[in-house]
Amino acid sequence: MASLDDLRRQIDLLDDQIVQALNARAELARQIGAAKQVAGVGVFSPDREREILERVTARSAGPLPRHSLLAVYRELMSASFALERPPRIGYLGPAGSHTHEAALGKFGSSVEYEPLLDLRGVFEELTRGRVDYGVVPVENTTGGAVLDCLDAFVDHDVKICCEVRRAIHHHLLGRGPMEEIEIVYSRPEALAQCRGWLAETGLAQKLSPVGSTSRAAELAATQPRAAAVGGVLAGRLYGLQVLASNIEDHSRNATRFFVLGRETAGPTGEDRTSLMFATAHRAGALVEVLLVFQRHAVNMTMITSRPCPGEAMEYNFFVDVDGHAERDPLRGAIEEARDHCRTLRVLGSYPRVSEVLDEEPSRAKG
Repeated sequence: MASLDDLRRQIDLLDDQIVQALNARAELARQIGAAKQVAGVGVFSPDREREILERVTARSAGPLPRHSLLAVYRELMSASFALERPPRIGYLGPAGSHTHEAALGKFGSSVEYEPLLDLRGVFEELTRGRVDYGVVPVENTTGGAVLDCLDAFVDHDVKICCEVRRAIHHHLLGRGPMEEIEIVYSRPEALAQCRGWLAETGLAQKLSPVGSTSRAAELAATQPRAAAVGGVLAGRLYGLQVLASNIEDHSRNATRFFVLGRETAGPTGEDRTSLMFATAHRAGALVEVLLVFQRHAVNMTMITSRPCPGEAMEYNFFVDVDGHAERDPLRGAIEEARDHCRTLRVLGSYPRVSEVLDEEPSRAKG
C-alpha cells in the first residue's frame, strides 16, 4: 500500500494536470465567446449545456458522485461565462429568495446577479436589455401555477430558454423564541405550502404576505418579534436563526423555474415547448385545439388558463407539450392549431428536465 506522502505526490501531479486542462478549456471558452459576439448570439446555450453535462456524467466511472460532478461542472461553466462575457442574471429578490437559490444552482457564482422586487420586474428588465437572462418561478407541486408569472408573459416578448426543478424546503426564520412571534412574513405561495404546519403551531393567524421569501427575511431581521418563512440562504444572509426546519406540508415539495432570455434553445431530442393561446370566440373552440394535438400524437403535460386583460370572459391558455416547435409532429400541430385560435404564441422550446435538484446553493457573493 502506498504511503501517505506517495499518495499526496500523486494528487499534486494530478492537480498540475487539472490546472493545465482547466486553463486550456478556459482559453477555448474565451475564443467561443469572441465567436458568439461576432455572430450576435447569447453566451448561454441550454442545449449545449445539456450535451456537456450528459457526456461528462456518462463518462464518469466514480467514485465521485454524479451530483458532485455536476456541481463542479456548473461552477466551471459559470467561470466560462465570465470569460466569454459575464451575463447579468435578473431574479425575484431581494437576495436569498428561493429563485436566487435556483439562479445560483443554474449559473454558478461567477456571473453577475440583479435582484428585482417582483416577477414583472424580471420580465421588464429583460425586455429593456438591462439583464441578459431572468429566472422566475412558474409552478409548484403544492401550490400549482405562479399566476403573476403567467400573466407577465402576456405583456412581454421574452423566450423560455430552459427549465430548472428544485426541491423547496421552508424554514421558520427569526431571532427570538417561537412563543414570542407576533407576525410571520413570506410570499403567499410559500405560506400556502406550509399551511398545515402554521395552523398546528397557531401561527396561521399571524401571517403577513410580502413579495418574496427574502423580503420576508429582510423584514424579520429588523423586528424582534417577527419571523419569516424562507430558505437557508435567506436566513444566512439576513442573520436569522432557523427556529423550525422543513415546515412544508409535503416532503416532496418542489418548484419549477424558467430561465428567460431573448432566444430559444435548439432541438435536443428530449424537449418541451410552452405555448400561450387564446381561442376563437365560439363554442367548442378549446376542444378543437386540444384535438389538434391529439391527432398529431403530441403529449400535453400542463394546461392552465388566465383571464385576458380588459376582455370580459376571455381567457389565455398556457400549455406545455412534449417536443420542439421546429420539429414535427409538434411543428405541424402548432400550424394547424393556429386556425382555431385568435392568437397563438410559442413561448419557448427547451431541454426537458425531470430531475429535481435538492442541494444547498453555494454561498452568495452579494
